[in-house]
Amino acid sequence: MDKRYWLMKSEPETYSFDDLKREKVAGWDGVRNYQARNFMRDEMKTGDGVLFYHSSCAEPAIMGIAEVLKEGYPDKTAWDKKSEYFDAKSSKENPRWYQVDIKYKKEFDKPVTLSALKSNPKLKDMKVVQKGQRLSVQPVTKEEFAEVLKMA
Repeated sequence: MDKRYWLMKSEPETYSFDDLKREKVAGWDGVRNYQARNFMRDEMKTGDGVLFYHSSCAEPAIMGIAEVLKEGYPDKTAWDKKSEYFDAKSSKENPRWYQVDIKYKKEFDKPVTLSALKSNPKLKDMKVVQKGQRLSVQPVTKEEFAEVLKMA
């Protein structure tokens, strides 16, 4: 199967690109949206490219790239009663939520801001620039990924 590409959003005060850079590998847990879960559980594959996007901040931007290191597996935070991501309807026998592991690849010299993405006509169909598109995990085309790399 061909390599695929993704944009993964994180609020920098929760988990930043600098955190990933320091840790090198991270489990992308705590996602509680079924469509985003389905992408991680069913479609993301080892080696897929990831654009790491800072959201809900003064200047939303793609900070750099990562790579899927481990394909979808059950998100243990759903079973941890002390976790803000606990879900009483999820069990080890019937997990409701999934995560992937990603690894740090490269920090951009210059973050690619949301306003820069919106102003690039080649990215007019990119999901992150669409009104109302709030998914924390979303597909990106090979061409969109390449264009973002050029912008960085």
